[in-house]
Amino acid sequence: MPPVHPGEILLEDFLKPMGISQYRLAKSMGVPQRRIGEIIAG
Repeated sequence: MPPVHPGEILLEDFLKPMGISQYRLAKSMGVPQRRIGEIIAG
């Protein structure tokens, strides 16, 4: 199996199934939304 990027795991296995937006995750973690977007984008 090819390696999977951590951002893809975050998005596909956690955010989408749990109905959590990148904004909501960033706010709850106290980080800029841009940072979450960068992690997901790779």
